[in-house]
Amino acid sequence: MIGSFTFENLPCRVVFGSGTLSAAPEELQRLGAKRALVLTTPQQEAQGRDLGSALGPPFAGIFSNATMHTPVEVTELALAAMKDCDADCIVSLGGGSTTGLGKALALRTGVNQLCIPTTYAGSEMTPILGETRDGLKTTVRTNDVLPETVIYDVDLTLSLPPALAATSGINAIAHAVEALYARDTNPVISLMAEEGIRALARALPAIVAKPDDREARSDALYGAWLCGVCLGTVGMALHHKLCHTLGGTFDLPHAETHTIVLPHALAYNAPAVPEAASRIARAIGSPDPARGLYDLARRLNAKLALRDIGMPEIGIDRAADLAVTNAYWNPQPIERNAIRALIERAWSGAAPVAPPVAA
Repeated sequence: MIGSFTFENLPCRVVFGSGTLSAAPEELQRLGAKRALVLTTPQQEAQGRDLGSALGPPFAGIFSNATMHTPVEVTELALAAMKDCDADCIVSLGGGSTTGLGKALALRTGVNQLCIPTTYAGSEMTPILGETRDGLKTTVRTNDVLPETVIYDVDLTLSLPPALAATSGINAIAHAVEALYARDTNPVISLMAEEGIRALARALPAIVAKPDDREARSDALYGAWLCGVCLGTVGMALHHKLCHTLGGTFDLPHAETHTIVLPHALAYNAPAVPEAASRIARAIGSPDPARGLYDLARRLNAKLALRDIGMPEIGIDRAADLAVTNAYWNPQPIERNAIRALIERAWSGAAPVAPPVAA
């Protein structure tokens, strides 16, 4: 029997396929944009300039300094660039760093956003913005930062290196995992979450084995879209709190942090959410969902330890303290010693284990 639930659909237009980048000028016209500022990271500046040329007259300029965790000082520089070129629209080309910067600009100026993802981050489908100031990352949730239009072009992901595809894809899986046991989850989102996890768990090993596998790349992008919708529609829990804390405090790479922490956060929560755990296990084809995700990351040759991506051992206690401060809702009670043990295992790269049962 289906119980009572609330489902709210997010107001976002999606264009999905191969070669869909060519629709960008038409989508800008649909948004009424006259002068568009293209955003990229430094590594994708050339790709951004090519996009600008393809946009034609609406192309007003490029800002190519997007960076991880959306530091406010970078946003201020981008605001100045917007003012200099009199931009009335943002075109974000890239992964979560670029998407985050576009959201930060939209929050401050109200301009429309056309988002063109080149990874599986999924943040383009969410009304969530995470920003970092003085080493602390905070999040806001408002439809004011949701992109008006997202273009998914499978062709743009073909050049994503397998290592980045792997961690970006598990980052997307994390969104769906937590959506399955969110406080406000619902049957529609649960269906999308399980399908998104299944699509990515099937596609990522194929991409690592054969990077030019277009069918696998399409499946992965489809799965990432579904997982992003899940994250954007329902709430977050322990996993995202930990990753926001670790990433903002120690300047750790976003997708790699999610990849390492996810199995441990799921092991912590799985005893309290048996139905969600069963769905995840079914989607990845493993009787133990937390160990299955850990083994998936290992199969993909992803790093398994926070120490290997720059977190100092001395930071474990600080991270535990921050994780229990203003903690997100979570199905399992947040207990400081258990969280510290979780972080220590993630730091060392040990396999995930469930927390001890309280006496």
